[in-house]
Amino acid sequence: MSLAAAMAGLSILVIGDSHLAQSNYLISSLHDNLLRQGATVHSIGVCGVLPYDWTVSKVGTCGGAERIGNRPPVESSTGKTTAVAQLIRQERPDLVLVVLGDTMAAYKQPDFPMNWVWQQVGSLTGAIAATGTRCAWVGPAWGQEGGKYGKTYARVELVSRFLATNVEPCTYIDSLEMSRRGQWPTIDGQHFSSNGYRAWGDGIAKAVAKLPLPAATNPNAAGAARQ
Repeated sequence: MSLAAAMAGLSILVIGDSHLAQSNYLISSLHDNLLRQGATVHSIGVCGVLPYDWTVSKVGTCGGAERIGNRPPVESSTGKTTAVAQLIRQERPDLVLVVLGDTMAAYKQPDFPMNWVWQQVGSLTGAIAATGTRCAWVGPAWGQEGGKYGKTYARVELVSRFLATNVEPCTYIDSLEMSRRGQWPTIDGQHFSSNGYRAWGDGIAKAVAKLPLPAATNPNAAGAARQ
Protein backbone atom coordinates (compact mmCIF):
# COMPACT_ATOMS: atom_id res chain seq x y z
CA MET A 1 0.00 0.00 0.00
CA SER A 2 1.32 3.48 -0.86
CA LEU A 3 1.84 6.17 1.76
CA ALA A 4 -1.01 8.19 0.28
CA ALA A 5 -3.40 5.24 0.41
CA ALA A 6 -2.43 4.47 4.00
CA MET A 7 -3.01 8.00 5.31
CA ALA A 8 -5.70 9.40 3.03
CA GLY A 9 -8.33 11.20 5.08
CA LEU A 10 -6.70 10.58 8.45
CA SER A 11 -6.63 13.34 11.03
CA ILE A 12 -3.22 13.46 12.76
CA LEU A 13 -2.30 15.53 15.79
CA VAL A 14 1.47 15.96 16.18
CA ILE A 15 2.84 17.20 19.51
CA GLY A 16 6.40 17.47 20.75
CA ASP A 17 9.38 19.49 21.87
CA SER A 18 11.92 21.75 20.17
CA HIS A 19 12.21 19.52 17.10
CA LEU A 20 8.80 20.90 16.13
CA ALA A 21 9.28 24.40 17.52
CA GLN A 22 10.82 26.25 14.55
CA SER A 23 9.48 26.69 11.06
CA ASN A 24 12.42 24.92 9.38
CA TYR A 25 12.23 21.90 11.68
CA LEU A 26 9.81 18.92 11.63
CA ILE A 27 6.83 21.27 11.76
CA SER A 28 7.60 21.84 8.09
CA SER A 29 9.26 18.67 6.83
CA LEU A 30 7.15 16.08 8.65
CA HIS A 31 3.96 18.11 8.51
CA ASP A 32 4.30 18.68 4.74
CA ASN A 33 5.06 15.01 4.18
CA LEU A 34 1.94 13.89 6.02
CA LEU A 35 -0.16 16.45 4.13
CA ARG A 36 1.12 15.16 0.81
CA GLN A 37 -0.10 11.71 1.74
CA GLY A 38 -3.64 13.05 2.18
CA ALA A 39 -3.75 13.41 5.96
CA THR A 40 -5.17 16.35 7.89
CA VAL A 41 -2.44 17.58 10.19
CA HIS A 42 -2.20 19.85 13.23
CA SER A 43 1.33 20.17 14.65
CA ILE A 44 2.36 21.86 17.89
CA GLY A 45 5.91 22.08 19.20
CA VAL A 46 7.01 23.68 22.46
CA CYS A 47 10.70 24.01 23.20
CA GLY A 48 12.03 22.41 26.37
CA VAL A 49 8.89 20.57 27.43
CA LEU A 50 8.61 17.08 28.92
CA PRO A 51 5.86 14.47 28.47
CA TYR A 52 3.98 15.50 31.61
CA ASP A 53 3.78 19.07 30.30
CA TRP A 54 1.44 17.79 27.58
CA THR A 55 -1.08 16.69 30.22
CA VAL A 56 -1.48 20.28 31.45
CA SER A 57 -1.05 23.80 30.07
CA LYS A 58 2.52 25.00 30.46
CA VAL A 59 4.69 27.69 28.91
CA GLY A 60 7.87 26.33 27.39
CA THR A 61 11.34 27.58 28.15
CA CYS A 62 12.44 28.66 24.67
CA GLY A 63 9.47 29.34 22.41
CA GLY A 64 7.34 27.19 20.18
CA ALA A 65 5.42 26.89 16.94
CA GLU A 66 2.03 25.71 15.72
CA ARG A 67 0.79 24.76 12.28
CA ILE A 68 -2.67 23.86 11.05
CA GLY A 69 -3.16 22.22 7.68
CA ASN A 70 -1.64 24.08 4.72
CA ARG A 71 -1.13 27.27 6.67
CA PRO A 72 2.47 28.28 7.37
CA PRO A 73 3.91 27.62 10.83
CA VAL A 74 3.36 30.33 13.41
CA GLU A 75 6.30 30.74 15.76
CA SER A 76 6.03 32.21 19.25
CA SER A 77 8.63 33.27 21.78
CA THR A 78 6.27 32.03 24.51
CA GLY A 79 5.12 28.64 23.24
CA LYS A 80 2.63 26.85 25.47
CA THR A 81 1.28 23.33 25.68
CA THR A 82 -2.38 22.44 25.81
CA ALA A 83 -3.43 19.30 27.68
CA VAL A 84 -3.59 16.45 25.17
CA ALA A 85 -6.98 15.33 26.49
CA GLN A 86 -8.37 18.77 25.66
CA LEU A 87 -6.81 18.73 22.19
CA ILE A 88 -8.28 15.30 21.50
CA ARG A 89 -11.75 16.38 22.65
CA GLN A 90 -11.59 19.40 20.37
CA GLU A 91 -10.18 17.75 17.28
CA ARG A 92 -11.01 14.04 17.50
CA PRO A 93 -7.81 12.97 15.70
CA ASP A 94 -7.44 9.47 14.35
CA LEU A 95 -3.81 9.40 15.48
CA VAL A 96 -1.71 11.30 18.01
CA LEU A 97 1.95 11.41 17.03
CA VAL A 98 4.31 12.27 19.91
CA VAL A 99 7.84 13.47 19.11
CA LEU A 100 9.75 13.43 22.41
CA GLY A 101 13.02 11.97 23.61
CA ASP A 102 15.96 14.35 23.74
CA THR A 103 14.48 16.52 26.51
CA MET A 104 14.40 13.50 28.85
CA ALA A 105 17.83 12.11 28.03
CA ALA A 106 19.81 14.16 30.59
CA TYR A 107 22.85 13.94 28.33
CA LYS A 108 25.12 15.83 30.70
CA GLN A 109 24.21 13.75 33.73
CA PRO A 110 26.29 10.64 34.48
CA ASP A 111 23.23 8.43 34.98
CA PHE A 112 19.99 8.14 33.04
CA PRO A 113 17.08 9.02 35.40
CA MET A 114 15.07 5.93 34.50
CA ASN A 115 12.35 6.09 37.18
CA TRP A 116 11.69 9.76 36.53
CA VAL A 117 11.48 9.22 32.78
CA TRP A 118 9.13 6.27 33.31
CA GLN A 119 6.81 8.55 35.30
CA GLN A 120 7.02 11.27 32.66
CA VAL A 121 6.22 8.89 29.81
CA GLY A 122 3.42 7.16 31.69
CA SER A 123 1.68 10.44 32.45
CA LEU A 124 1.32 11.22 28.75
CA THR A 125 0.57 7.74 27.44
CA GLY A 126 -2.02 7.33 30.20
CA ALA A 127 -3.74 10.58 29.25
CA ILE A 128 -3.90 9.55 25.60
CA ALA A 129 -5.00 6.00 26.40
CA ALA A 130 -7.88 7.31 28.52
CA THR A 131 -9.38 8.85 25.37
CA GLY A 132 -9.10 5.62 23.36
CA THR A 133 -7.15 7.39 20.62
CA ARG A 134 -4.50 5.57 18.59
CA CYS A 135 -1.00 6.93 19.18
CA ALA A 136 2.59 6.54 18.09
CA TRP A 137 5.74 7.81 19.80
CA VAL A 138 8.74 9.00 17.78
CA GLY A 139 12.01 8.46 19.62
CA PRO A 140 15.17 10.57 19.32
CA ALA A 141 17.49 10.47 16.33
CA TRP A 142 21.26 10.02 16.49
CA GLY A 143 22.30 13.62 16.04
CA GLN A 144 26.02 14.15 16.65
CA GLU A 145 28.04 13.72 19.79
CA GLY A 146 29.04 16.76 21.81
CA GLY A 147 27.66 20.20 21.08
CA LYS A 148 25.65 22.46 23.34
CA TYR A 149 23.61 19.66 24.91
CA GLY A 150 26.38 17.11 25.38
CA LYS A 151 24.62 14.45 23.34
CA THR A 152 26.24 11.01 23.23
CA TYR A 153 25.43 8.02 21.06
CA ALA A 154 25.44 5.71 24.06
CA ARG A 155 22.83 7.76 25.91
CA VAL A 156 20.54 8.33 22.93
CA GLU A 157 20.63 4.58 22.26
CA LEU A 158 19.74 3.91 25.90
CA VAL A 159 16.84 6.37 25.76
CA SER A 160 15.54 4.81 22.55
CA ARG A 161 15.66 1.29 23.98
CA PHE A 162 13.87 2.46 27.11
CA LEU A 163 11.11 4.22 25.19
CA ALA A 164 10.64 1.23 22.90
CA THR A 165 9.45 -0.85 25.85
CA ASN A 166 7.63 1.84 27.83
CA VAL A 167 5.34 3.83 25.54
CA GLU A 168 2.47 1.37 25.26
CA PRO A 169 -0.29 1.62 24.19
CA CYS A 170 1.45 3.90 21.72
CA THR A 171 3.48 2.24 18.97
CA TYR A 172 7.16 3.11 19.11
CA ILE A 173 8.87 4.58 16.04
CA ASP A 174 12.63 4.11 16.28
CA SER A 175 14.40 7.05 14.65
CA LEU A 176 17.79 5.39 15.13
CA GLU A 177 16.90 2.95 12.36
CA MET A 178 16.52 5.80 9.88
CA SER A 179 20.17 6.84 9.63
CA ARG A 180 23.72 6.02 10.64
CA ARG A 181 25.38 7.69 13.62
CA GLY A 182 26.20 11.27 12.73
CA GLN A 183 24.84 10.91 9.20
CA TRP A 184 22.48 13.88 9.45
CA PRO A 185 24.36 17.14 10.09
CA THR A 186 23.30 19.20 13.08
CA ILE A 187 23.68 22.81 14.17
CA ASP A 188 24.39 22.00 17.83
CA GLY A 189 24.65 18.22 18.14
CA GLN A 190 20.92 17.80 18.73
CA HIS A 191 18.98 19.97 16.27
CA PHE A 192 19.45 19.22 12.60
CA SER A 193 20.14 21.32 9.56
CA SER A 194 17.32 21.63 7.04
CA ASN A 195 18.61 18.58 5.14
CA GLY A 196 18.58 16.52 8.33
CA TYR A 197 15.05 17.53 9.19
CA ARG A 198 13.88 16.71 5.67
CA ALA A 199 15.39 13.23 5.97
CA TRP A 200 13.96 12.67 9.45
CA GLY A 201 10.53 13.93 8.44
CA ASP A 202 10.52 11.58 5.46
CA GLY A 203 11.57 8.66 7.65
CA ILE A 204 8.87 9.34 10.23
CA ALA A 205 6.16 9.65 7.57
CA LYS A 206 7.17 6.32 6.04
CA ALA A 207 7.08 4.70 9.48
CA VAL A 208 3.62 6.13 10.17
CA ALA A 209 2.34 4.70 6.88
CA LYS A 210 3.42 1.23 8.03
CA LEU A 211 1.44 1.43 11.28
CA PRO A 212 -1.89 -0.39 11.65
CA LEU A 213 -3.72 2.87 11.03
CA PRO A 214 -7.41 3.30 11.80
CA ALA A 215 -9.96 4.30 9.22
CA ALA A 216 -10.57 8.03 9.07
CA THR A 217 -13.31 8.95 11.55
CA ASN A 218 -13.44 12.72 11.27
CA PRO A 219 -13.93 13.57 7.57
CA ASN A 220 -15.20 17.07 8.29
CA ALA A 221 -11.94 18.04 9.95
CA ALA A 222 -9.95 17.46 6.79
CA GLY A 223 -11.53 20.26 4.85
CA ALA A 224 -11.40 22.65 7.77
CA ALA A 225 -7.75 22.05 8.51
CA ARG A 226 -6.67 22.57 4.93
CA GLN A 227 -8.25 26.00 4.65
